[in-house]
Amino acid sequence: MIEAEATAYGVRTSAQKAGLVCDLIRSKTVNQALAILQFTRKMIARDLAKVLRSAVANAQQKNGFGGDIDRLYVSVCFANQGQSLKRVRPAPMGRAFRIQKRSAHLTVRVTERPEKVTRIAVDGAAPVKSRGGRKAAAAQA
Repeated sequence: MIEAEATAYGVRTSAQKAGLVCDLIRSKTVNQALAILQFTRKMIARDLAKVLRSAVANAQQKNGFGGDIDRLYVSVCFANQGQSLKRVRPAPMGRAFRIQKRSAHLTVRVTERPEKVTRIAVDGAAPVKSRGGRKAAAAQA
C-alpha cells in the first residue's frame, strides 16, 4: 500500500477557509477530488488541486506503485495555520487598527486502495464471497 504526501507552505489564505475546501475532497478518489476542485468556486481550490497533483506525482515515483492512478484516494487533507503578517490600518481620530494577513499550510496525503481479490472455489464453479469474521473463517476451514 503506497502513501505519498505533498505540502504547500505559506499559501495566502486563512486555514479556516482552506479547511472548508479540504472537507470536500477528503476520502474521495483522486479523479473525483480533481473534478470537485475544478468546479469549486473558491480561490483556494486551485492551490489545493496543485498540491493534490504533486502528491499523485510523488506516489508515482515511489517503489512498488502499481501504476493505476484510479486506485489512489485522498486519505488525509488538512490546512494548518501559517505565519500571520501584521499590518496597521489608520483609523479615525489618530487611532490605528491592526490587520492580520493570514497564511496556511496545505497538506494532502494520497493512499493506494488495496486491490480487490475474489476467491475462486476449488471446482472452479463460482467465486466465493467471504463476509469475514471468525465463524465464516471456521466454516471455510
